[in-house]
Amino acid sequence: MGSGQVTFEGTRPADSFAGQHITVAGLGVSGLSAARALAGCGAHVTVVDGGDDDTRRQTAAVLAEEGIAVRLGDADSLPDGTGLVVTSPGWKPSSPLFAAAAAADVDVIGDVEVAWRLRGPDAAPWLAVTGTNGKTTTTRMLGSILRAAGLRTAEVGNIGTPIVDVVLGQERGDGATYDVLAVELSSYQLHWAPSVRAHSAAVLNLAPDHLDWHGSMAAYARDKGRVYEGNRVACVYNTADRATEDLVREADVEEGCRAVGFTLGPPGPSQLGVVDGILVDRAFVADRQRQAQELAEVADVNPPAPHNIANALAAAALARAFGVPAAAVRDGLRAFRPDAHRISHVADVDSVAYVDDSKATNTHAAEASLAAYAPVVWIAGGLAKGASFDELVASAAERLRGVVLLGADRALIGQALARHAPEVPVVDVDRTDTGAMSAVVEAARGLARAGDTVLLAPACASMDMFTNYNERGDAFAAAVRELDSDGA
Repeated sequence: MGSGQVTFEGTRPADSFAGQHITVAGLGVSGLSAARALAGCGAHVTVVDGGDDDTRRQTAAVLAEEGIAVRLGDADSLPDGTGLVVTSPGWKPSSPLFAAAAAADVDVIGDVEVAWRLRGPDAAPWLAVTGTNGKTTTTRMLGSILRAAGLRTAEVGNIGTPIVDVVLGQERGDGATYDVLAVELSSYQLHWAPSVRAHSAAVLNLAPDHLDWHGSMAAYARDKGRVYEGNRVACVYNTADRATEDLVREADVEEGCRAVGFTLGPPGPSQLGVVDGILVDRAFVADRQRQAQELAEVADVNPPAPHNIANALAAAALARAFGVPAAAVRDGLRAFRPDAHRISHVADVDSVAYVDDSKATNTHAAEASLAAYAPVVWIAGGLAKGASFDELVASAAERLRGVVLLGADRALIGQALARHAPEVPVVDVDRTDTGAMSAVVEAARGLARAGDTVLLAPACASMDMFTNYNERGDAFAAAVRELDSDGA
């Protein structure tokens, strides 16, 4: 590990942290990044973490050599003298540490806010992306488009390198600066980032999620809407999701900032959309009433599922707001390759397609995934996180060939199926051992017919049976390959 000292090129507003006593909540990746950056600014930093194990003790020993204090096993009380708390994104607002901070009249901010405050006078502008689903894909598409335009960029925030490291240039080491950053922001990060002001931003969609953290749908939406505050050029919204447009209307933006919609249909003025298989722009053209600029073909989007086309349109809108030419949108989309476990085609076995969308961890994501295929043998279940499945099942019922259920809360989906799709055959797999996914895939094979798609889109979190959605998707892919090898 490095020394933890930050060297600033030119003038940076780092002095605002110098001499402060700052408590950092959490020893995770973002917490460590923030702690080191703040210490490098001359702050007196203490990291608190509720855990106390060998790994944390080793990390604490390294930080101590860098002049950063660590308190393990007690993350509830505020260290004496604390003047500011910097939290990792996942810590709930109701955490005792933050109650103690409020009682002491101490502000709480997140690592994204730290990064924003550390930006230099010539810092790269931010193009920000948030939403319930599609954030990572859209941000990576945006990065690909920006690179196709010859711009120096990085995808940061809720993905990749900690945003503090990128703002300080620590991840490059070559002294080069960025032209623009593609920034994915979660609702957690936005909650703790009151000062962030993006060049342009997009809210892709809104659906109930993380309500246990935010407390209500209204609070969740309010935090998502923060991404529009202070936008300079464009607030990008989803015309199919009125809630995103409402957030634009409520935002306090800079004079001249425009509302730009995206739609899967033909676009109106100040919108991007689709006409005869072509992605077109009627927002960033000279005559929005009578002109449209061709950007790319639907076939350039990988994969060309409806919700992924919407992601591409949102990415294109942000890129166009930054002045990127149409050809770069096309080239960037063609170059883009989706991350694993996002509607990823695994194999065709006996003329049946097997698709891994393990990342569909809530009902909104699963609904979008199911809408891309028919007929479908749907694999679903896991941790419901308080979700209701009636609306999802009702919308997908006509597309379902059959359903295979697994996981802790599979009965909730089974009950919704009994109410809204009683004729659809359902196989309940009650195993939780490491071989359970093989049984699930074998059951799906028994339900599928030639031309069908077996789709893993669980609509639930994975931690009841797996470490994360990646491990769940890997287990599915491995089980499918076993089928393929059996038939070889």
